[in-house]
Amino acid sequence: MSDDPSEAADQRLAAVVAKPRSQVAIESLQAEGVYDDARSVTEWTADSVAVPVTAPPQETQFREIVRQVGERRLRTLDDHLRERGWTDEEIERAPGSWAVLGSVVLVDIGDSPRPSEVGEALLSLHGEAETVLARHGISGDHREPSVEVIAGDGDTETVHTEHGTRYAMDLAEVMFSPGNKAERARMGDIVDPDERVLDMFAGIGYFTLPMARAGAHVTAVERNPTAFRFLVENVRLNGVDERVHPYRADCRDVVPGFAEEARADRVVMGYYEASAPRAEDSRAPPDASYEYLDSALTALAPGGVIHMHEATPNPLVFDRPIERLEAAAAEANRGVEVLDTRRVKEYSEGVAHVVVDARVQ
Repeated sequence: MSDDPSEAADQRLAAVVAKPRSQVAIESLQAEGVYDDARSVTEWTADSVAVPVTAPPQETQFREIVRQVGERRLRTLDDHLRERGWTDEEIERAPGSWAVLGSVVLVDIGDSPRPSEVGEALLSLHGEAETVLARHGISGDHREPSVEVIAGDGDTETVHTEHGTRYAMDLAEVMFSPGNKAERARMGDIVDPDERVLDMFAGIGYFTLPMARAGAHVTAVERNPTAFRFLVENVRLNGVDERVHPYRADCRDVVPGFAEEARADRVVMGYYEASAPRAEDSRAPPDASYEYLDSALTALAPGGVIHMHEATPNPLVFDRPIERLEAAAAEANRGVEVLDTRRVKEYSEGVAHVVVDARVQ
């Protein structure tokens, strides 16, 4: 090693890890406090990446510690786009945010010029990523995403690790909202061991997995066949087979089992429209006013807690979901005690994703 201080400053440490576990390693290094976020993750070999660190890690597994020699890497998307000849006006139209989910970068491309160049710049910025997907929205009864590969090898299947929970998914087939990260973690924190939980709209296990890892017994219901396949895979991936009971069904068809046996201590309603007044439905009793809230209350034990998600216009935030919950409970001759309200994120312009936590007597 040279004794020249300026040369030593350009020799920075990196931990070499296998590509498939790069996201897990990054989160572990962040937890240790040795991840260097001033530099980019770079490809090291065909099957590994070099993750920048400030000191050799003590708790994170790695193949070897190496020195990255050379100039300080570009840090921002703007820097990478300027290097590609973009003007300030064009950069103003570039994406301002994106999410790295395992080996996939998910980005709202908007009206950005030259999307493929944006994709290539994001791959340069995130050396652990292999595919960049432009997200165009969610539609249909099964909440299926519309995406487009704009850079990389095009593989949309990945495993994303978040607060120790592993989510296998195909981002071209199932939705995953990066903005719900804190809410997913919170559900794992508030549940008690051995609680009996009904997750009415489980998806790939967004809330089911953190709760099961915390010791709850979760009945997870999902009717989308693709999401259900990943739900089952994720239950095994996280080692919670004994605590999760997955059903591919309409949640309203599973609820009678709770009414006949032990009711749930906690019900999670993660579908934005679950609190809406009932549409015409031949299976619903004539006097029912709400399509899913009635089922949730039927499944919930006295004194149990309900977590109701809703997409609410800003002027109605918290008032509308609380009024709907109270109306449904009143029809069932039950009382509601609101425990907490939270704004999770902006769902769309003028509409917020909110959650109401309530105890139902």
